[in-house]
Amino acid sequence: MKNVIRPDACIFVAGHRGMVGSAIVRALERRSCRNLLLRTHRELDLLDQQQTRRFFVENRIEAVVLAAAKVGGIIANSTRQADFLYENLVIETNVIRAAFDSGVEKLLFLGSACIYPRMAPQPIPESALLTGPLEPTNEGYALAKIAGMKLCEYIHRQHGRRFISAMPNNLYGINDNFHPQHSHVIPGMMRRFHEAKLAGAPEVVIWGTGRVQREFVEVDDLAEALVLVMEKYEEPTTINIGAGEEHTIAEIAGIIKDVTGYGGRIMFDTSKPDGMPRKLIDSSRIRALGWRPTLSLRDGLAKLYRWAVDSGALAARAG
Repeated sequence: MKNVIRPDACIFVAGHRGMVGSAIVRALERRSCRNLLLRTHRELDLLDQQQTRRFFVENRIEAVVLAAAKVGGIIANSTRQADFLYENLVIETNVIRAAFDSGVEKLLFLGSACIYPRMAPQPIPESALLTGPLEPTNEGYALAKIAGMKLCEYIHRQHGRRFISAMPNNLYGINDNFHPQHSHVIPGMMRRFHEAKLAGAPEVVIWGTGRVQREFVEVDDLAEALVLVMEKYEEPTTINIGAGEEHTIAEIAGIIKDVTGYGGRIMFDTSKPDGMPRKLIDSSRIRALGWRPTLSLRDGLAKLYRWAVDSGALAARAG
């Protein structure tokens, strides 16, 4: 089959300003891909069906990486379920249908491991999808991602088109969101430790018990896996992408404390929710394609902290 990752291929990266999208752009640029289509929200509103269809008609797009999505941390996901369900459904259906109608050769849809049941077997295989109830705190987001993944699968099976999906586990890295209220766990903790260091605060409080376990993938490692998937993966069913090891939240907090240079205590607020008790995914299929992560969690967090300080990401305050 035609390889769509070529220097001359027209590739649309939807969501190129986000953490994942920007990492994909960096990975493609390392392969000398010089015909990348990149549009800001102001230039192309993917919530607008007619505007999205017109964009695909006007451009001879060979490949799409759909990384655009409405994302947020545990507070935003749990309190704005309707927004996360609606906006993600609209974005993905607009892009996938426009890509299908305009003859795009290959499309990769980015899901999330939150699609899997709350009490799925560990490590979670791709076959665990839809075998049990979802984690209630992010059910709206997960339902939207499941719908997008299934739409790609059904297009693949019904029409023989190369529309595929990949399910990364928890992510962190350059261009992560460090907003005080709307960030994910790693940038949220990193901000609290950084500010506590600057303020000389005696302790940092972390939500939950600290005992739940999470697997994290550094975003540039993920991007290399996604480019490999675009090059080699042709199955209708989704493919997991995980680092292959898990850490407790307490362990992660300890590493962040070290890399930020904070000298105080870590306290856990057990009145706050933990979320899923474990979430380690089975990444044997992506390993079989030849991908392995290159960064340890400690090295990846140190890389992120250097970027966050140098870029000013930790200086921004809530508006």
